[in-house]
Amino acid sequence: MLTELRIKNFAIIESLTLPLARGFNVLSGETGAGKSIIVGALGLLLGERASADVIRTGAERATVEGVFDVGDRPEIRTLLDERGIDVDEATVVLKREVSSGRARAWINGTTVNAGLLAEVGRLLVNLHGQHEAQTLLDPEAQRRILDAFAGATETAAQVRHAHDELASIIREIADLTKRRMDAERRADYLRHVVQEIGDASLTDGEDVRLEDEARRLENAEELRGLASGIAGALDGEEDTVLQKLSAISRHLLSIQRIDPTLARLQESYDSAYYAIEALARDLEEYEASVDLDPSRLEDVRRRRDLLFRLTKKYGGTLAEVIRTGNDARAELDLVDSAGLDIRQLETREREARAALIERAGALTASRVAGADRLARAVDEVLPDLGMPDGHVSIALRPLRELGPSGAEDVEICVALNVGHEPRPLSRVASGGELSRVMLALKTILARLDRVPTLVFDEVDAGIGGRVGLQVGETMRRVATYHQVFAITHLPQIAARGHHHILVSKGARGGVTAADVTVLSGDERVAEVARMLGGDPESEVSRAHARELLDAASSAEPVVAEPARRPTRRRA
Repeated sequence: MLTELRIKNFAIIESLTLPLARGFNVLSGETGAGKSIIVGALGLLLGERASADVIRTGAERATVEGVFDVGDRPEIRTLLDERGIDVDEATVVLKREVSSGRARAWINGTTVNAGLLAEVGRLLVNLHGQHEAQTLLDPEAQRRILDAFAGATETAAQVRHAHDELASIIREIADLTKRRMDAERRADYLRHVVQEIGDASLTDGEDVRLEDEARRLENAEELRGLASGIAGALDGEEDTVLQKLSAISRHLLSIQRIDPTLARLQESYDSAYYAIEALARDLEEYEASVDLDPSRLEDVRRRRDLLFRLTKKYGGTLAEVIRTGNDARAELDLVDSAGLDIRQLETREREARAALIERAGALTASRVAGADRLARAVDEVLPDLGMPDGHVSIALRPLRELGPSGAEDVEICVALNVGHEPRPLSRVASGGELSRVMLALKTILARLDRVPTLVFDEVDAGIGGRVGLQVGETMRRVATYHQVFAITHLPQIAARGHHHILVSKGARGGVTAADVTVLSGDERVAEVARMLGGDPESEVSRAHARELLDAASSAEPVVAEPARRPTRRRA
């Protein structure tokens, strides 16, 4: 559950710490005090898109930090451990920072991307905003609700996977068929390419080797003359380098007899002598290897011309020509081999289609069984939410062909008045009624839903009076299984909370700022009296407020932690 929410420099909030507890937490305050801003900050923390517009005037960055107790959620600790994030003492701290340049996120001090933050956030909090009830009009959302209630979420995932696998095989068949048809149309040309390039018997790097050989053959006479001249100067018949070095050797020995410390010079001399001697031999061998072969030169030139024509026709380099030949051969092979490959793919297609039909059939059976049970369960809750004549039915409308979501569309229909046939939600429900239908569904799914914290932002829009009291009682019951955090303007709902937090705003230093106060005792009585629309100091208003609070406390045992002492926290 969410134990603490810390917000700094976010919109009108300078610095605020919001303490939360188990059970039903309510947040109240005047319009514009900053209640929905707190929910907006929570949404940012849970991975919603960040914008520099949320930074408080005069500040460089906005930060939101949430502390979560995950002691009873081992799967979250396992997920974080797999991502290399440590979890100590069953506490997870999410943090989000927005500056003018970028947004950053952390989990337990480890930097993460917004995707992982959102993934973890979805496991921790279900945020139901003022307009989220509209998502109930989405057929996909209605399917997910029914599948969750029917215990068919995993089956639905298997159907989607089977559909994706079938679609992938169908795409492979279409692609291979198209490539085969293209190859058949191009077969004559491809055969010509394969033959022309194949007959040339090309080898990688051959063009470079031919270029070097042609240069040697074209300059063979000059190369031999140069090599012969250098070799003769080094080790010829008269006045050669090696002969002069022999004379130097005698002088070097004389120096060493006088100064033995110069013995090291002999080593240098020997190295130089042997190196020049080896150079002379290499040049003689090179001279002998250079051929004056006009016939070979003509062959090399013809081969170079062939390679030039092929590279001009099939690619800028010899490697591209070789690759073109290989590609043409592979494409031509499709004409002969694609038939077998297509038959194998068609066998896989039949198997994948049979698997999809089987899994979709199991999903349909689960939906049929779950639809009636879910409709009856919602019908039982609707009277408690001020719709005594409300009736829900769930229609399964078969699709023309199996899709990724199964064999049918799911449509939730309602009849909110006696004598009316059930019709789709979008055609009969007002905003307030839609919110209450959503709350009814959440109430039913509460025991199935593993998300520990549910946040409701002003879902009381469009209701009041006794209906508000019933909505508050319903949310209090949901808090038996979840931590519930609700922003409300209705005293009937606020009185049903186990914990009550007041948001107010004022000006400091010429800038508007928000405060929060944890209410209990007379402070809470005064706030409920204000919400009732009377004078919070009037004994009549306060008596009415006490009556609401007393009715809530006597309705059922408190399932939350003991209320804290009144605490004022300034932003």
